[in-house]
Amino acid sequence: MNLPTLSFGELKAKLPIIQGGMGVGISLSGLASAVANEGGVGVIATSMIGMRDPLRAKDPEAADHRGLIEEIRKAREKMTDGLLGVNIMCALTNYGDMVRTSIREGVDVIISGAGLPLDLPGYLREVSEDVKADVKTKLVPIVSSGRAASILCRKWMNKFDYLPDGFVVEGPKAGGHLGFKAEQLDDPKYQLESIVKEVIDAVTPFREKHQKDIPVIAAGGVYTGEDIAKYLEMGASGVQMGTRFVATHECDADEEFKRAYVQAKEEDLTIIKSPVGLPGRALKNSFLDAVSTGLKQPKKCVHKCLHSCAEEKSPYCIAQALVNAYRGKLKHGFAFAGANAYLVDKIVTVKELMNSLKDEYDRRVK
Repeated sequence: MNLPTLSFGELKAKLPIIQGGMGVGISLSGLASAVANEGGVGVIATSMIGMRDPLRAKDPEAADHRGLIEEIRKAREKMTDGLLGVNIMCALTNYGDMVRTSIREGVDVIISGAGLPLDLPGYLREVSEDVKADVKTKLVPIVSSGRAASILCRKWMNKFDYLPDGFVVEGPKAGGHLGFKAEQLDDPKYQLESIVKEVIDAVTPFREKHQKDIPVIAAGGVYTGEDIAKYLEMGASGVQMGTRFVATHECDADEEFKRAYVQAKEEDLTIIKSPVGLPGRALKNSFLDAVSTGLKQPKKCVHKCLHSCAEEKSPYCIAQALVNAYRGKLKHGFAFAGANAYLVDKIVTVKELMNSLKDEYDRRVK
């Protein structure tokens, strides 16, 4: 059997695989275009996207604006297939500009989490009226509960007469910042298998009442083709995978960042308390050891990237730490990673990875 397609309205990807948006700099045009060309949904992460701009220190928001346009256009130039998405965190200080710019640039999908994107459809209307043309961009929030999905459906319908074009349901085995309390991470009722069913049940009444398909995408700890089959059998329409795409030649991170995944052991995965106030999953290293032992890092904020960052109470600047990691300077930063990162044993091409996922899926469903 072949993997099914994944549709967001009239837009269709040949494979039901979304590559997770990984900031800072881990998934840019290189990785996103490679995934799209293999039939998936390639995703550019917008967080700190203008970090390489020489004028960033003078105007961070303008640098991010330029960086996003550049990465979207570079991806489009390389793409021959698939869909292009962007991941935009609600917590970004330049959230509105990132959304408007993405819609104007004609991205296929906006995936938005790190908070509930209650006003996201308003940007579609605003840009459409401004350019005096319909826009095609689809809106896919990230949620971690059926309650959140239901709230968004109700709020969007009441205010914008618009339902989400899909939901990414992210479980506690994801990498990076997690939408759970520390005590929920190992609680069975918060695991992905449970919350996928919960979200499907929550959106079904809206699907039926408004005659709109709302695909539910399973994310967080999805690692193999067998995993893909499992979640599709549960009723999900697709999966989102981040960790698997880090150790690919096309990933935009430095080779040292990728090697950290290849060399990781299970005991290297740890939960940190992020300066933004959320738990996060990362790979242990000397930088995080220094933080945990009370060594203070310079904490002057030069990026002003997140609303939720309490810089005056932070032992280090997480934005700078992630920029350093992207550049391979892991003594001065750290790598976020999903719970299965220790299973990565080599760096492959995106094509090789996608083919192995298809083969694993076929073996499971035959």
